[in-house]
Amino acid sequence: MKLARILQLVATVAALVLVITLIAWAVAALQLWWAVLILFGAIIAIFGIVALIRRRIPHGSVIEIDLDAGVVERRGSDPISKAMTRNAVALRDVVDALDRGAADPRISGLVVRLGNSGIEIGHAQELRDAVHRFRRSDKKTVAFAEAFGESGTATVDYYLAAAFETIYLQSMGQLSVQGLVARARFLRGVFDKFGLVPDFDHRKEYKAAMYQFTEARFTDPHREALAAVAGDRFSQLIEGIAADRSLDPGSVETLVDTSPLTTEEALAGGLVDHIGYRDEAFEAAGERSKFIFHDRYLKKAGRPHRRGRQVALIYGTGSINRGSSRFDPLTGGSSLGADQVADAFRKAIADDKIEAIVFRVDSPGGSAVASEVVRHEVSRARVQGKPVIVSMSNVAGSGGYWVAVDADKIVAHPATITGSIGVVSGKLANREAWARLGVTFDQIPFGKNATYGVSQDTFSDSERQRHKVLLDDVYDRFVQRVASGRNLTPEQVEAIARGRIWTGSQGHASGLVDELGGLYEAIELAKEAAGISPDEKIRVSVVPRERTLPRPETNTGSDPIQQATAAIIDIITTVGDVGSGLQARMPVMRSR
Repeated sequence: MKLARILQLVATVAALVLVITLIAWAVAALQLWWAVLILFGAIIAIFGIVALIRRRIPHGSVIEIDLDAGVVERRGSDPISKAMTRNAVALRDVVDALDRGAADPRISGLVVRLGNSGIEIGHAQELRDAVHRFRRSDKKTVAFAEAFGESGTATVDYYLAAAFETIYLQSMGQLSVQGLVARARFLRGVFDKFGLVPDFDHRKEYKAAMYQFTEARFTDPHREALAAVAGDRFSQLIEGIAADRSLDPGSVETLVDTSPLTTEEALAGGLVDHIGYRDEAFEAAGERSKFIFHDRYLKKAGRPHRRGRQVALIYGTGSINRGSSRFDPLTGGSSLGADQVADAFRKAIADDKIEAIVFRVDSPGGSAVASEVVRHEVSRARVQGKPVIVSMSNVAGSGGYWVAVDADKIVAHPATITGSIGVVSGKLANREAWARLGVTFDQIPFGKNATYGVSQDTFSDSERQRHKVLLDDVYDRFVQRVASGRNLTPEQVEAIARGRIWTGSQGHASGLVDELGGLYEAIELAKEAAGISPDEKIRVSVVPRERTLPRPETNTGSDPIQQATAAIIDIITTVGDVGSGLQARMPVMRSR
């Protein structure tokens, strides 16, 4: 039995004996109300002693983290999202545990299991930075993998593992670091089979969200932009691995081109340090009896930034929509509800204790109207004297960039996908699809553009003309917002806009991003913007404290045909759904 448990048991028994003795004495010698006071005092003492023991962290403890089930930006608090992400770890929990542990003399090291998490590269860079900060405290860091990609590539997982001092790979494992594949999914063939006619337009040629509906393969602009982003990400992976493993970048690229590698090849190439099993990796990290999972460690030790002058942390994750945030059980993702995020900003603005705001954005965009709602609150916070620092996660493009343009500063990871300054809108005409099922429609319109929003037909000539006017208007406003917020001329913005995506490092070079880094750097910049000295302690408070993601809403009405139509289209277009209205949205991109 662990020493802490023994001490806890002894303390509990002793406290109970004390309580019984005190009660017996009080009842015999004093009035009843004195006995009650003594009883309450004794109970409080018991809870205090037990709490102190439970919070005890032995010296020489090792933080243990299991990343094999994946990493999420943030868990929703509703039961469905909790269930779907129950095994994944929340990014901020891991980063906070490492930053807290780095300064904690009771912590001697870190051991992490990974290899098959499918982690996003932006999250990997956030964690790599945290591991590097932890290593600067001269504490052990050990990474263990049964395999890096047993049935597929695990290039990003290994990129994270390379940040550790020591890497163990199980003898029957393999190391699959084949590089990156940038690919996109196209639905035009499916639409043709079902009789659905995509009628979309965009601004401008690099705005690739439309292509998944209208094309069967890459267009030249789509291929050009995607290749540039994936190429930059690949270079970051090669250079990061080479620097961490003290290897030549050319040698790393040769190993990647040879991959998948056997364990012996990985060892000979300098990509791993030991061929061994889990128990051997953990033994190298520290005494097994002193291991503590990162979430339990945070509960005992507390997060960093828990007292001092106050900085708010507001999350904006998922596709942007009007109204409330939602959780989609089909995709396992959440949406950024403009009403809720705007309300969080209003709360932060009204709270006199909050001196600055960090806005964490992980969004491919969505509704242009909803994006403008959030952008306005960012601007209003600055007007009210609350500096806003945006921290971009994996993706902050299109509407995800729109909401950020008025911040004091924008921080992004080198591999963050951003930009995509453009707009897309349209509809899937489904008259033929229903006709194949024997369902027909007829209509009597009143007004030249009365069928503009009707889903059965493509746009008429006059409707298409109005559609173009609206697209031009939103695009021009987007460019103006970026120019104003980033202190650029419209001509400078146009050169990097046109719907094109960029990595964070490319955006930094062009003026879309101010600093490269993660949440840690954003918090430091928030302190600076609020006039808080670097050495002064702060409290980071998530606003709002709890965020419940309600069930998805529907505006399809009670008509069964209308509901069935919406259901079929929703299922077909689940991946990369453009949605209704004018959308500042990015395409779905896979880069693994």
